[in-house]
Amino acid sequence: MKHDPLRMPRRRVLATGAAFGAIIRTTSGSRPVQAQPAAAPLLTRPVPRTSEALPVIGLGTARGWGSANDDQGARAAVVRALIAGGGRIIDTAPSYGDAERIVGDLVAASGARPSVFLATKLEDYSRSSGPAVLRGSEQRLRTDKIDLMQLHNVSDPRQDLGMLRDWKAQGVCRYIGITTTYHGDFDAVEAVLRREKPDFIEIDYSIEDREAEKRLIPAAAEFGVALLTAEPLGRGRLFRAVQQKPLPDWAREFGAATWGQFFIKYLLGNPTVTAVIPGTANPAHMEDNLAAGRGRPPDAAERGKMVELFASLR
Repeated sequence: MKHDPLRMPRRRVLATGAAFGAIIRTTSGSRPVQAQPAAAPLLTRPVPRTSEALPVIGLGTARGWGSANDDQGARAAVVRALIAGGGRIIDTAPSYGDAERIVGDLVAASGARPSVFLATKLEDYSRSSGPAVLRGSEQRLRTDKIDLMQLHNVSDPRQDLGMLRDWKAQGVCRYIGITTTYHGDFDAVEAVLRREKPDFIEIDYSIEDREAEKRLIPAAAEFGVALLTAEPLGRGRLFRAVQQKPLPDWAREFGAATWGQFFIKYLLGNPTVTAVIPGTANPAHMEDNLAAGRGRPPDAAERGKMVELFASLR
């Protein structure tokens, strides 16, 4: 597996934000604010269809989890940090290399399967081969029930979810959903969402990439569909944009102590977002992500201010 290019930029950005935080707490004339205490509980939001409470921060495994030859100790530490910090959601897929198997092994070894919400994906959507793909995911994840099974990268507006509904009725999975990270497929995904009304939708969404706010997110709110946000940190682009730039002191008014927390809190300020699932294989980054889920999210005016600031820094 190639070296993850996101690690070093974020490490430098974290250091910059922490250093600036120490400065602004002692600067005369600045409004006294405090970061959210680490002991504060992780916020939860309900799945609209069932009211099951899910923590607002989860873990994505699209990058940094694809090879069994990489550092398993760091990944185990990420899972421990997630669970210890109150998180539950781990999102993966058969197409993410060895990620399903690694997640399954680590969750089994932790003994925390009952408290972990496992989400995976199906790309081969046919009744002849789909069941075999499902069994493969169950074996790799070491579970006989998947919490969320999602049809991955939906591109056909006529797509039906009948097979997934059958699996849900049989108790194979608890929830069903659809995903995409391709803007060209947003119209198709919206059509399927409105017709099929899945339990979940997973889409790319960040302070930089707000296309989903126009139609997909309002549609999810209208039809009571839970929303997971992929690529919340823009595959490292957000950190590159703010590298060596200080975090504004007003960000601490809603508990953001680092740029990573700033970016994630922007998404949590949208009440339709059920959970944000940043991908990481770094336990320090996992803890930083979890911190973004504590304390209050920014309000609408603050979110507007956040967008204006980010645009000015690019």
